[in-house]
Amino acid sequence: MSATASRPGRSEGATARGAERFARPLLLAFLLAAAVDLAGLLAGLDTVHLVAKPLLMPLLAGYAAVRGGPRLLVVALLFGWGGDVFLLADNDLAFLLGMGSFALGHVCYLTLFGRDRDRDGGRARASLVTAIGYVLVLAVFLVLIWSDLPAELRVPVAGYSVLLTAMAWRAGVLGRYAAAGGALFLLSDALIATGIAEWPRLPAPDFWVMLTYIAAQLLLALGVLGAGARARAASPALTP
Repeated sequence: MSATASRPGRSEGATARGAERFARPLLLAFLLAAAVDLAGLLAGLDTVHLVAKPLLMPLLAGYAAVRGGPRLLVVALLFGWGGDVFLLADNDLAFLLGMGSFALGHVCYLTLFGRDRDRDGGRARASLVTAIGYVLVLAVFLVLIWSDLPAELRVPVAGYSVLLTAMAWRAGVLGRYAAAGGALFLLSDALIATGIAEWPRLPAPDFWVMLTYIAAQLLLALGVLGAGARARAASPALTP
């Protein structure tokens, strides 16, 4: 290959390395915003939560983007941002819009997880045992909470719960980080549902919702980015 022909590749590599310089600052900014948000919730400072919460997913999406993460990961995180913003308003319409935005994010995650391939190049398979466990947990939870949910929210919550559970199960194909992220996302939304049903809750319930949610999105992002890095390392190097 001539020197002239190799220039675009070198230029693209330099651009990627330049972008990755912003990865650490973006991750640190995300962690700082998360700490401020959680501290605000513990202190009962609603204004801090209103300011910090909408910053979280854009910062994490930016981190994923400069790390070279797939576009679907960035889109999923931005749908999470939409859900975060809608849920800041305390009314049923905002709740449904927020749930819809999160649902679109889960569709992005499911599509992304479906692209993962095993060592033989076939579609990676998630654990059947894990699937059975998730189905049992979902069924028991819906049976227990159904009568305590507002009638107009029962069907939307049930449909969303099925989609979320599928995402949590399928996340396992990318390894332990993503699997833990999927499970924590399910836990976070279950805590929200118990609040809607007016079940007894932990002290500072919003703190626990946000702690599990922040950890879930971070672990999912790290799981996807790690899987991408492993795939690139395993692929044969291109020779000039």
